[in-house]
Amino acid sequence: MEHLYDMLIIGGGPGGYTAALYAARAGLDTLVIEKMSVGGQMTLTGDIDNYPGFHEGIDGFTLGMQMQQGAERFGAKTEYTEVLTLDLNDTIKRAETIGGTFYGKTVVIATGADPRKLGIDGEDSLVGKGVHYCAHCDGRFYKDKTVIVVGGGNSAAADALYLSRLAKKVYVVHRRDALRATKIYHEPLLQAENVEMVWNSRIVNFLADGRVTGATIENVVSGEKSDLACDGIFVSIGREPNTAFLNGALALDANGYIVADETTKTNIEGVYAVGDVRTKALRQVVTATADGATSAHFAEEYLLHS
Repeated sequence: MEHLYDMLIIGGGPGGYTAALYAARAGLDTLVIEKMSVGGQMTLTGDIDNYPGFHEGIDGFTLGMQMQQGAERFGAKTEYTEVLTLDLNDTIKRAETIGGTFYGKTVVIATGADPRKLGIDGEDSLVGKGVHYCAHCDGRFYKDKTVIVVGGGNSAAADALYLSRLAKKVYVVHRRDALRATKIYHEPLLQAENVEMVWNSRIVNFLADGRVTGATIENVVSGEKSDLACDGIFVSIGREPNTAFLNGALALDANGYIVADETTKTNIEGVYAVGDVRTKALRQVVTATADGATSAHFAEEYLLHS
């Protein structure tokens, strides 16, 4: 067998690198496996101003790099490769990657969740240029401006209410004629003077000139199309947890998130889930870092007694 690490961390976002920081600082031999680039979903956010300690905000890429440097300061290592499968059932866990096999006594899954996209031409090129997937991250850029929120579930309703306190006008574009969100959101949304519901509708095209200037809306009942001017579009139609590679190795909930509570423990001893990939009430950078610290604590406890 090759080198045996105390901890393998799958994913180099805020949860993963906080786990690496706490583990390495505690003297654990730690490896982070990241398939693309450091920072995870943070890199989609130009400015993060709700993470403590940065009174003028910080861009997501820089924050991710600083988290990596903090963990590597205490000896954590990083491998850039993609995990294909995990074998978690034995005392020694195994990660099969494109770049080879890695072994660990404990494993932290920190692979995050990607926002569902609309799948419209030009969407990717407009991310950060008027197209957003996190109202609490990017809403402040639209103070006294006009925005569209796409979706009708709890996340969309919560985003619309949040944005209604910042923006001049909020349009909620929903494919159905009623919200799917729980009743608690209905009355506040309908009573908000600057929120307008656009029922039975979907966005079929982005209007842009370097950045978003509006969208083409199609009524799904009549087929009629019209252009709606706006400064920004917040897509809130759910997220897809990055758990497909697990192939049943861990228990997942109905939405595909790893079943793990505030201890971050999964159904397999020595395996932990942190950040957006696990079942949780709030998915933010600060809650991911809290998960990372928690996972390292319980991993250290597990290693002491195993």
